[in-house]
Amino acid sequence: MREIVFDNPHRKKHFEFFHSMNHPHFNITANVDITRLQEYLQAEQLTFTPAVLFLVCKTANAIPEFRWRIRGKKVVEHESVHPSFTVPTTVSEAFSFCYVDYQDSFVGFAVDFAAAQAVRKTTPSFEDEAARDDFLFLSAIPWISFTAFQHAMSHHPSDSIPRMVWGKFFTENGKTKLPLSVQVHHALLDGRHVGEYFDRIQVMMNEPEKHLC
Repeated sequence: MREIVFDNPHRKKHFEFFHSMNHPHFNITANVDITRLQEYLQAEQLTFTPAVLFLVCKTANAIPEFRWRIRGKKVVEHESVHPSFTVPTTVSEAFSFCYVDYQDSFVGFAVDFAAAQAVRKTTPSFEDEAARDDFLFLSAIPWISFTAFQHAMSHHPSDSIPRMVWGKFFTENGKTKLPLSVQVHHALLDGRHVGEYFDRIQVMMNEPEKHLC
């Protein structure tokens, strides 16, 4: 982890301007083409959720600003960030939070995902480690092909953890599309960063054999 210092005065003003807002987050939702991904998962007999979760995390880790976090008046950059995601439980209608370490190998990640999910289905948790901010908050809304999304969150102290949600996939013009919402803190990321995120994840969705191995 390292501290980020804004030496450029205009960039520093940008940070201070958005950091002072009561609602400094913005959210962009777009449809990602998952046609090739689905074909690959079916051919390889792989499960959809851990694959999407992995690609969402891999994309975020590839863009430094998605690993930045605000701590008071400072900004730090983590070497990697890890998924904290929601899973359904067998003991309640309410979901559980679930955590797994991110790793570059999808095979290892999928094994850890399955083990962590199995535990949380019967022993749910609604807590994240308070001292940590090297998370990505992730969820799925598989019942709705939504066009926009807004998260519940606390604004003070500053919460700069990105949030990603994907919805129910659908078919359009012969292609399978997945709605994906990306919410970030505007003091750290701009539209161009989120645009890069969508560009990168689309490339991964188009070439799953290069990333799910």
